[in-house]
Amino acid sequence: MHAWDLRGLEARDGLAPEVLASDDGARAIGIALAPGQELDEHQVRERAWLLVVDGRVEVETRDRGCAATAGTLVTFDPGERHAVRSAEGARLLLFLTPWPAPGHYRLDETRR
Repeated sequence: MHAWDLRGLEARDGLAPEVLASDDGARAIGIALAPGQELDEHQVRERAWLLVVDGRVEVETRDRGCAATAGTLVTFDPGERHAVRSAEGARLLLFLTPWPAPGHYRLDETRR
């Protein structure tokens, strides 16, 4: 068993997601956003599950947006472009599944 207190994640000047756990089925990543910090529009090959642990974020996809506060779970389809920003700061838990999705790594990359 492993346990994490996600309330202890600290925002840094540069965005520094922290891989908490990773195996052949899923990856869990802790993210702390300082006030005004954001995850610019991006996409991943996996299905993404984003849980707001504390704080507030604005989540946008190409066709929708929502305000998300502590306890909100948002999902993104594989390849769905999205952005996450926080005016006040927030702590997030991100799950990527399946990990890694087919095509996540280029042939010349080693698996991390």
